[in-house]
Amino acid sequence: MRPNIKNIAVLTSGGDAPGMNACIRAVVRTGIYNGINMFGVLQGYQGLITNNIIPMDARSVSNIIHMGGTILKTARCLEFKTDEGMALAYENLKAHNIDALVVIGGDGTFTGARRFAQKHGVHVIGVPGTIDNDLYGSDFTLGYDTAMNTVIEAIDKIRDTADAHDRLFFVEVMGRDSGCIALRSAVACGAEAVLLPEKETSIDDLVKQLGAGAVTKKTSSIVIVSEGHKQGGAYDIAKHVKEKFDHYDTKVTILGHLQRGGSPSSFDRILASRLGYAAVNELLKGSSEMMVGLRGNEIALTSLDEALTEHNFKLESDLLEMTHVLSI
Repeated sequence: MRPNIKNIAVLTSGGDAPGMNACIRAVVRTGIYNGINMFGVLQGYQGLITNNIIPMDARSVSNIIHMGGTILKTARCLEFKTDEGMALAYENLKAHNIDALVVIGGDGTFTGARRFAQKHGVHVIGVPGTIDNDLYGSDFTLGYDTAMNTVIEAIDKIRDTADAHDRLFFVEVMGRDSGCIALRSAVACGAEAVLLPEKETSIDDLVKQLGAGAVTKKTSSIVIVSEGHKQGGAYDIAKHVKEKFDHYDTKVTILGHLQRGGSPSSFDRILASRLGYAAVNELLKGSSEMMVGLRGNEIALTSLDEALTEHNFKLESDLLEMTHVLSI
């Protein structure tokens, strides 16, 4: 049965990602277009517990589609993991007569949303917002394309100075559990090597690969390191490589939170708008405990259970092979 939904709230939780504001805009305006009263929850699940909930109208989301970050703010909330915290959050929702939630975030956000829905019967739809692109059920997550563009621009500039000084640069990118950013940026930037959480690469293997390039008179090299690689971060790996391979002057750059910020790309703005629009429409149809995602340029639904349990999907085998073939 289609639920009698009259009031919907939207929140952002976990790490911020470019495109979150564009999604908030789409959620709010789609709800208002359908005669729904819209609310925003400030500071994610923390805002549910502290009752930091505000009404939103169409003008509340004017001129934000191009902005990075999130106007609703975000925070990690340990209290929401407790039964008492969830109960308080539910009471605050009831006080505002809120019938349903749109939650924008990653796996931690969806874990909380799923438990909240199952424990208190709240209608919930998730929108995948994470630069890591590591949620099952969507080919792309909000912020991933923008983060990739940021990484590629930075590495292109690093390549210029690496060439000028015959240097070996280790560039660390985000991705504690997922190598999506590292792998694709390696192909896009012509990196000589890439180290991924999903793939075992020893220091000896890396040294051998760099040595082959030196033999063919490569004057500089770029190694992209995903922050979750088992051998450690870029500084640790650079130190070990330097001990065995001193052909180049070795430098390290950690891009860090630079990857999270900035104006969202056109792709992320459109994706955010499509997913926000779909999230509200799915709630009005009666869907709950589902994630809206993009598969083959079509909007598709995935249960939160499946999105979370199938978390680690395989990286593209052709891209993995290309990092070796095209770096000779």
